[in-house]
Amino acid sequence: MSSLQALCSGLPLRPLPENRGRRAGLPHAPVRTPGLSPAEEQLALRNALRYFPPDTQELLAPEFAQELRLYGHIYMYRFCPDIEMKAYPVEQYPCRTRAAAAIMHMIMNNLDPAVAQFWLTMSYLSQMTEEQTLVMYSGHPLGLFPSSPGAPRLVITNGMVIPNYSSRMEYEKLFAMGVTMYGQMTAGSYCYIGPQGIVHGTVLTVLNAGRRYLGVQDLAGKVFVTSGLGGMSGAQAKAAVIVGCVGVIAEVDGAALMKRHKQGWLMEVTDSLDRCIERLREARKRKEALSLGYHGNVVDLWERLVHELDTTGELLVDLGSDQTSCHNPFNGGYYPVQLGFTEAQSLMASDPAAFKALVQESLRRHVSAINRLAQENFFFWDYGNAFLLEAQRAGADVGKTGANRTEFRYPSYVQHIMGDIFSQGFGPFRWVCTSGDPQDLAVTDQLATSVLEEAIAGGVNPAVEQQYMDNIRWIREASQHRLVVGSQARILYSDQKGRVAIAVAFNQAIARGKIKAPVVLSRDHHDVSGTDSPFRETSNIRDGSAFCADMAVQNFVGGAFRGATWVALHNGGGVGWGEVINGGFGLVLDGTQEAEQKAKMMLSWDVSNGVARRCWAGNPKAYEIICRTMQEDRGLVVTLPHEVADERVLQRALRL
Repeated sequence: MSSLQALCSGLPLRPLPENRGRRAGLPHAPVRTPGLSPAEEQLALRNALRYFPPDTQELLAPEFAQELRLYGHIYMYRFCPDIEMKAYPVEQYPCRTRAAAAIMHMIMNNLDPAVAQFWLTMSYLSQMTEEQTLVMYSGHPLGLFPSSPGAPRLVITNGMVIPNYSSRMEYEKLFAMGVTMYGQMTAGSYCYIGPQGIVHGTVLTVLNAGRRYLGVQDLAGKVFVTSGLGGMSGAQAKAAVIVGCVGVIAEVDGAALMKRHKQGWLMEVTDSLDRCIERLREARKRKEALSLGYHGNVVDLWERLVHELDTTGELLVDLGSDQTSCHNPFNGGYYPVQLGFTEAQSLMASDPAAFKALVQESLRRHVSAINRLAQENFFFWDYGNAFLLEAQRAGADVGKTGANRTEFRYPSYVQHIMGDIFSQGFGPFRWVCTSGDPQDLAVTDQLATSVLEEAIAGGVNPAVEQQYMDNIRWIREASQHRLVVGSQARILYSDQKGRVAIAVAFNQAIARGKIKAPVVLSRDHHDVSGTDSPFRETSNIRDGSAFCADMAVQNFVGGAFRGATWVALHNGGGVGWGEVINGGFGLVLDGTQEAEQKAKMMLSWDVSNGVARRCWAGNPKAYEIICRTMQEDRGLVVTLPHEVADERVLQRALRL
């Protein structure tokens, strides 16, 4: 299949495409062992065959059954399109509405095509009018339904499982049966822009960690040790070089490590711990900016750093974290130190219980090494991947005296580093130029920079100015770091005022023809108000509501009737299934006055919802921001919380 026109024509059934099976050379999910009963296997097959007419089912059923038994899920590899999956210029999509074409552009930038649902989704979008909305149930396109021009063109829900059944064990079964899917974050709402987003977030995290923990603005000669060089964690190598430190990143998967090396994000690689320590010492002494990949298990690296400390008295690391996919530790997210990569994959499939026991033993060793280093002038944080949560479940020593349910011996990066930034309304705002033209991206970069510079010139408080300056630096340096992968996209952290002003500037530039095609606005779900996640985004919410999901759900609903082109709500993403509810949106700017009004209303809500929630949770920075916003926008009215002025009032009351 070689054209977008054919791709949007529905499922290729007559004739059926050739079944070439799982394609070599592509990354695939680990083999799953869902433990389905014979009746549940039949149900999984029945659900998959719903997409196909009876005269094709005799041929398809056996191969679907084989996929289920081999991989633990029916992927429908026969229907993987031949067309190159990339973000094509928006005018090439055969659509009746600009919004549908923009959605297609975003889907093809980030969605795995190896499922029949993809064909149906593209077909529906090509037919959709301004008075229809496409409804997506966990990857299943339910259909086009009548709506209004002001309604979203697309509504996505992923993983919306009833809470009592939202366990990992139930997830494996439900996914195998094809009735739910892991929510993900931006990818699940068709807004993934490649690793640029996590590079920028990691840059800001490490910069602000240096300011908070080490008291320095310049990280030259400082050493940051972590793990993971996958699709998201691979950003750590690039971020280390951008901030100017020595980054040492461990990775067990040689293919992932070499991909980052060939990409240019990982400057050097070694599989020798001796060479790793030698090179670390050299770079630290010379104050080189270096990204060094260690091909091996991060536990071995941490234990070697402890050995160096105990035998030489030299602390070789200043900052540390972890970006293994520890939210999914027993299905390939975390590899135990006792086994090699291939051995671990084999045991994971053949004896899940034995694999789990080794993972938990490895986590205990992992934490023990970090604890020893932390007795010195070394600072570790949880990167929101459920590392400390899984370590606690494994029996590792991560407890903290007097802690609440979301606190451990080490803080999460939200609690200590990024939380105050969120409370000021700053978060990962992003946009995509649907023309696919790098010149359009250059224009948006210039416009965004001008907006932030004008805001600084108009007067802002020092904390806000620091964030604006970090992001101006980011935009100016972004092109030289070759961060664009796929769509012509950019990310920057901005507050409510900045986001609205940038959106208006873009929309006016489209109207004048300075930008050649619509621009899609979005954000990472990891933002001010998009995610309720007690061990990450809302881990610094201290009024007891960290485990409540009202903010993310309200954000999803509120965005839908304030002008979003599409909205999404997910279970799972970042910290794991059942641990988070998160949502996102897409908003198409097309140069019209209507688009500008939608942007002003929707973006204001998208930020102020989260700031108001943090204000009520007692954050003083959020209190200050919400007060200022109410002065500027008379449409916003929030009752401000009162502090208990005298703690003895509580003590006397509780004695009664």
